[in-house]
Amino acid sequence: MRPHVRRFVVERMEPISRAMDSGGELPQSAFEELRNQGYLGMRLPTSEGGGGFDLSTYCLVMEELSRSHRIYTLMLDASSGLTPIAISKFGTSDQKNKFLPKLSSGEWVASFALTEPEAGSDAAAIKTTAKKDDAGWVLNGVKHYISWAHRAQVILVIALTDPIKKAKGGISAFLVEKNTPGMNIVRVDKTIGSDAIELAEIHFTDCFIANDAMIGQVGEGFGIAMSSLTAGRMGVSAACLGAADRLIELATEHVQSRITFGQALSQRQAIQWMLADSATELAVARALAYETLRQIDAGSDPGIAPNMVKLYCSEMVGRVADRAVQIFGGSGLIRGFNVERFYRDVRHYRIGEGSSEIQRMLIAKDLFKSSHSSKR
Repeated sequence: MRPHVRRFVVERMEPISRAMDSGGELPQSAFEELRNQGYLGMRLPTSEGGGGFDLSTYCLVMEELSRSHRIYTLMLDASSGLTPIAISKFGTSDQKNKFLPKLSSGEWVASFALTEPEAGSDAAAIKTTAKKDDAGWVLNGVKHYISWAHRAQVILVIALTDPIKKAKGGISAFLVEKNTPGMNIVRVDKTIGSDAIELAEIHFTDCFIANDAMIGQVGEGFGIAMSSLTAGRMGVSAACLGAADRLIELATEHVQSRITFGQALSQRQAIQWMLADSATELAVARALAYETLRQIDAGSDPGIAPNMVKLYCSEMVGRVADRAVQIFGGSGLIRGFNVERFYRDVRHYRIGEGSSEIQRMLIAKDLFKSSHSSKR
């Protein structure tokens, strides 16, 4: 499958990437191209309008698309990532029929609102509340750094329904549609990355939603939010693999044509070592990621491995990008060169889907638990 996806990316998506870099806007043609190839909604069941693909195939497509532009991976996530998969797993028949066909076709995009000013990696610390009234629920609070919120037709909002229980049965999940009174996008932020990648801040002020907006049962929100972490981390890791692979290609091509002091850069040992280290780290990251995906698709419990994969892949691509900029020299600092844009875009991966520090904490916690069990 990979050669077909790569050819599609080179021939159809790369021209759109160049247009985005110069104009800063995500064109509708990007959705149309991905929809026509069946990549939107690809993890949703075929009975719900999706492609019915497994996680490994999804990650392969994420890896290939990330060789061109990071925003394409966000588009895949918005159509068959956390929110669509949550609706598929936990939604009612009415919710599935209402949202999934439009999400899988790319007609609508979804967003996931968990992060708050005082709750990001510490998801249990959320303060946005949902209070029950006779006809439904009333949301109050703030969510920020939310991908696609200003574009989304439906947002999965995680809110506190019982401040005593909190993460132990006191957090619930709601599907809030665009233009619901009381929900306002108050700010759209540009990031360190490409101009087309934006994050929004949402304010909920006495935002009324009906009872049928709840997804799952009361108190199941934290579990719903956590249920897709493994897939999310593997998807991010795959994007890191693709970006690193493309950066190594670009750097390898450059050093063979760039002449300094009468000699190609490729003849310099310092440059050779940078490329060798990058290629070796990518090979290690890919081996770890693919083995973990194999376990997941076989139905085995991968344990803490997805955390290790996300940690290593996100930090690996950062090192590869840094070396690529150094190899390109001055042109690696100039807008309009791929390596400069990749360098900015991949920085996000060490923070999103759980920061490197959170991954290390979880890995260490697992080690302590294993050590305690072995002493019994």
